[in-house]
Amino acid sequence: MTETLLFTIPLLLFALLAVSFVLVLRRAARVVAQTRELDGFRLSAGDLATRIAASLSGAAERIDAVRRGQVAADTILETLEAARDGMARYRAETDALVAPTGYEHLRDRLGEELDRAARAFDMVDHGCATLTAASVGRARGAEGQTAIKRGYLNILHAREAIVEIATNLRSPRPSQNAPRWFSGRSTE
Repeated sequence: MTETLLFTIPLLLFALLAVSFVLVLRRAARVVAQTRELDGFRLSAGDLATRIAASLSGAAERIDAVRRGQVAADTILETLEAARDGMARYRAETDALVAPTGYEHLRDRLGEELDRAARAFDMVDHGCATLTAASVGRARGAEGQTAIKRGYLNILHAREAIVEIATNLRSPRPSQNAPRWFSGRSTE
C-alpha cells in the first residue's frame, strides 16, 4: 500500500504540473495571437492612413491654387474626379480592414473622415462648376468661391484627423480612445 502511494503521489503531482503547464501555454498563445492581430492592424491601417493623407495633401494643393486664383477652376476637374475615385477605393480598403476587438472605432473613424473628404471634394466640384458656368454673376462667383474654400478647409481638417489616427496607430500601444479634438463629432 505504501509502495503504491509513494508511486501515485509523484504521478499526480506530475499530472497537475503538466495540466498547469498546458494552461499557461494556451494563455500565452492567445496573448501572442492577439498581439499579432493588433500589430497587423496597426501596420495595415497606419499605411492606409499615410497614403490617404498624402493623397489629400496633393489634392488640397491643387484646390488651394484655384482658391487663390492662381489657376482656373476648370483645370482641376480631373484632379477632383481622381480624388473622389481615390476616396472610394480607400473607403473600400478601410472597410476591409479587420480590427481587433476594442479597436473597431479607429477603423470607423478613418471611414468617417474619408466620407468627410469625399463630401468636401463634392463641394469643391460644385464651386468649380459654379465658377466655370457661362453666366457667372457676382453672387454666383461668391457662391463658387465660398464652396471651394469650405471644401478646401474640410479636406484639410479630414487630413489632420487622419494624420492623428495614423499617429495613434503607429504608437507602440494605440489608444482605444479617440483623440480629444474630434472625438465628439460622431457620438452625438
